[in-house]
Amino acid sequence: MRIVTGDLADPMIVDLLQVHLASSRAQTAPGSAHALDLTGLQAPGITFWAMWDGDSLVGVGALKRLAPDHGEVKSMHIAQTRRRTGAGSLMLRHIIEAARHAGMRRLSLETGSWDHFRPARTLYGKHGFVACPPFADYRPDPNSVFMTLALSAADAPPRPDGPATP
Repeated sequence: MRIVTGDLADPMIVDLLQVHLASSRAQTAPGSAHALDLTGLQAPGITFWAMWDGDSLVGVGALKRLAPDHGEVKSMHIAQTRRRTGAGSLMLRHIIEAARHAGMRRLSLETGSWDHFRPARTLYGKHGFVACPPFADYRPDPNSVFMTLALSAADAPPRPDGPATP
């Protein structure tokens, strides 16, 4: 499998993102869905990737820069037929490494609190994410779970402008 910068004009990517939005919104209370649409994914500070297995689109994911040292996992979605195959872990590790490479010290996310989102919460927990209070512009919401991962400075690659300060 390969993960590359995603083309938001590719019909396969557009279709998968529409499935992501529709399922997220259908499984979340009105006003509590925070998945980004195509326009949102084109905003400054967002890097978007697609995961391919040959010509088959496996999944998508994005990293949103909230601050120089803080990022957010956005729009991570694996095609239904590829779930429970390790593809979600592969995409999440890619996003984590991209955040480290960008000098981020913390990576956070928001996901749903409903049973539909339990597999996602389990995946994030397996990768070290822990519950946290709302961050950025989020507000407390019983339909949301907020999670964060501290990115160790020791794990980060050297910065071109010198070492990062703790």
